[in-house]
Parts: sequence; structure tokens; C-alpha cells
Amino acid sequence: MDLILQIFPYAIAYTIPLLIVALGGLFSERSGVVNIGLEGLMVVGGFSSALTISKLQETHPTESWVIWVGLLVAMLAGALFSLLHAFASINLNADQVISGIAINMIAGALTVFLARNITGSGNIRVNGMIRSDIPGLSKIPIIGDLFFKNAYSTTWLVLIILIISTFVLYKTRFGLRLRACGEYPQAADAAGINVYRIRYLGVIISGAFSGLGGAIILVTYSGEFTGSVAGLGFLAIAALIFGQWRPLGILAATLFFGVATTIANVSQVIPSLAQIPPLALKLFPYVVTLIALVLFSKTSQAPKSVGVAYEKGKR
Repeated sequence: MDLILQIFPYAIAYTIPLLIVALGGLFSERSGVVNIGLEGLMVVGGFSSALTISKLQETHPTESWVIWVGLLVAMLAGALFSLLHAFASINLNADQVISGIAINMIAGALTVFLARNITGSGNIRVNGMIRSDIPGLSKIPIIGDLFFKNAYSTTWLVLIILIISTFVLYKTRFGLRLRACGEYPQAADAAGINVYRIRYLGVIISGAFSGLGGAIILVTYSGEFTGSVAGLGFLAIAALIFGQWRPLGILAATLFFGVATTIANVSQVIPSLAQIPPLALKLFPYVVTLIALVLFSKTSQAPKSVGVAYEKGKR
């Protein structure tokens, strides 16, 4: 039990950015637009927040609000950068996969170029968030130790966004229209829904959430912008598929990845796991995902029109 209590906070810290980025991909794909560019949008968010926080911390080194400003800037930067993907995919009817790959390539090169020219180095260091206990709740036996002790504030921010996103998708008019545009946009258009606008909003939300995910990595366990997020954007896409394009399914998938990755990282200091090759433990979540995708491919719950370009007036 002590081992679980030690590992769990790190697993949650790894899960949270994956969760928010996968939720961003959910909004985009539910609207009918594939967003392979989540990785690049995370990099843009990480760079924007790193630059903002580092500059503000020069004059306000002890102020906690600086980090929250950085998170907000990351969301704005991700949303604005995602407009490139939205314009190419929606207005120009470009191949959405190719457009997403282009976003990834541009984001990595552009942010490192800007970082080197602004700071003189491709890396930007910041002072991140401090873990804290939730008063009262942290005293609950077992649950308090697992969830309410030694936690980052961004954990609760993302969980609140998850609850709101679930409500918006399934209980609001906007959510119904978003899902309609991803399932059968011609019918949505016939019902008077502006498919282009809804798809733009879906992509913009995905950009904002992805930017936030990149910033959360920076201010929690990374502490430094390096021009890469180590493939976590693609892992978020895998979690989106594994979770069958549903918020709670995505939560379960990202938690699985977070726990499995954390165990792989600390396996060498756990006697019962030290005998297993570290590479096998690191590959385990990906292998399970591939097996699950093969087994459940016929019953996949992907939106029917995701990745399909829509042109008004065409059937």
C-alpha cells in the first residue's frame, strides 16, 4: 500500500496533461475534423507558457498568479495556431491528416527557432507549481492519501473541465450540434446548423486544450521547454481511440497510460518489477492499445463523418 501511495501522485501528474489533450481531440473529431496536430499544438502551448512565465518571473519571482497567466496564454496560443488546421481542413478541404502533420512540423521548428532568437537557447526554464494538500479532504483514509495529498492545482482544473465537457457534449444544444456535424453533416446543414462554424469551434477548442496540456507538462513535472513533448500528443490520440470517443472512456484510457508509464519509470527501484525488462514495461500500454484496437475495430464508436471533408450543398 505504501508503494501505491508513493507512485500514484506521479501517475496522476502524467495522466492529467494526456487527459486534457485527448479531450481536445474529442471535440475536434466529434465535429468531424481529425486533428493529428495535437502534438504540435502542445509544443506551441508549452513554448508560449514558458516564455510568458519566464519573463514574468523575472519581475515577480514568488507570485503564483504568474503560472496561471502562463496557462491562459498557452490556451490562447493553441487556439490561434489551430486556426491553420481549421482553415486548411474546413475551407480548403485539404487532407486532414496531412494538415495535422504539417502543424506538428511547423510547431516544432518555429518554437525552437523563436526560443533561440529570443532567449539565446532552445530551452526555456521556469519555476513550476508546488504540490499541496487539499484541506480536510486530505485526511480521508486511503482516498485522501491517493487523491487529495501532494497534488497539483492543475489536476482539479482538468477534472472540472472534464465534467463540464461531458455536460456540454451530451446535455447542451451546442454538444448536440457538434456531434451531429461529426455524424451526418448534411442532415445538420438541412436542419439549419452552420457546419463550418461548428467545426471551427471544435478545432479551436482542441487547440486551446492541447496548448493547456503542453503548459501543464511544463509547470508540473518538466520545468523546462525543449521544443518537444516526447510524443504525448500521439499518445493522447491513442487514448482518444482507446476510450471510444467518450469522455469517461478517455479518462480510463489516460489513467491506464499514466499508471503504466509511471510503473515503467520506477520499475528498477521496485524489487518485484526489477526482474522484468524495462523496455517490456514501457511497451506494455502501447501493445495493449494495439490489441484493443484490433479486437474492437468492428464495434468502434468513431464519428461516421470524421475526416470527411464537407462542402455545403453536396450530398
